[in-house]
Parts: sequence; C-alpha cells; structure tokens
Amino acid sequence: MPQAQSLPPWRALLRGARQREGRSPLARWLQLATVAADGTPRVRTLVFRGWGGPAELDLLTDGRSAKPAELAAQPAVELCWLLPRARSQFRLRGQRALLAPELEERERLRHWQSLSPSGRALWGWPQPAAARAGPDAFPEELSADTPMPEHFTLLRVTLEQVELLELVGHPHQRRRWRREDGWSEQQLNP
Repeated sequence: MPQAQSLPPWRALLRGARQREGRSPLARWLQLATVAADGTPRVRTLVFRGWGGPAELDLLTDGRSAKPAELAAQPAVELCWLLPRARSQFRLRGQRALLAPELEERERLRHWQSLSPSGRALWGWPQPAAARAGPDAFPEELSADTPMPEHFTLLRVTLEQVELLELVGHPHQRRRWRREDGWSEQQLNP
C-alpha cells in the first residue's frame, strides 16, 4: 500500500475491530450495495483483499457477474462491514475507482498471485448465475502457473465517507468521517 499520505483516523479503529475477530472469516467479509440496471438495489458479500491507498480498498469479483456492469453505470457504492466480536459496524461510502490500464493490470496480477490455489479456483468456475453446470466444472484448486483469466476483476473503491456504529455501552456510539472534511471526526446520535 502506498504510504505517501497519512492514514485516516478511522483506519486504526477498523484494524482494531478486525483484529478482535481473530482468524474468523468475518474479519474479511463485507457487504457491497450497488444499483442494478432497473434501479433496484443489490447486496452481495465480498472478501476484503487489502488497501490500494489510505482510503481505497480492494475487492475482487467475477467480471461475468452483474456487478461490473452495474458499477460502470452507477459507480457509487456503500459497504457494510459488521464485526460482531468488536460489536462494531462500519459503513463505508464511495465510488468505484477507474484505474489507468497499466496500473489496473499490475494490481490485478498482484492480487492473482497472492491467492491460494483454492482461492484462484473460484475464477475457474462457470459463469455466475448461469444454469448449474456439472460437478466437474468446479475445480477445487488452480495452480500458481494458471494464467489470470480476463474475468478476474479488481474493484477498487475510493472512500468518501466512513461511519462507525459501536454497539456497546448505553447509548451506542456513532461517529462519521468525511474526506471533504479532511477525515475529521463528527460524533452522531446512534
């Protein structure tokens, strides 16, 4: 991750909440909300893959799914990251970032190479939401020398606002940070 800029203050809080989850997959799972072509909302669970910058997070998706087309038409997103052991809910609002082609290719390759054989296998499966294929169509692993598929898609989200709802104490605590305000903290009613 580039270190040219200092980290927004909410990053330390998110890191601490994720650490309290331990090795649980919940520390990496978050929900992505998009808008479909017909104007209706869509929510999916994705895996956090790391930071692309101080306020840019990386997610991966299958380019054959509906998400990339939805984000091309409407790049605004909201993410909800519930970390139950920390009793914290982070609401992250932003836009899908459009990367220069050479940077996008480099970042895709970096993520592809960092996946485990079982993690890479998901991109060897048939097209999402198509009629169910036979069991042989779903490899359990893909080796490190497997070429990166074209449909292996990086979703980098540039965050504009972060809210934290801490579900502890009475009353609960709620805070917000906005990029346009220099990530200064604002206390809110829960």
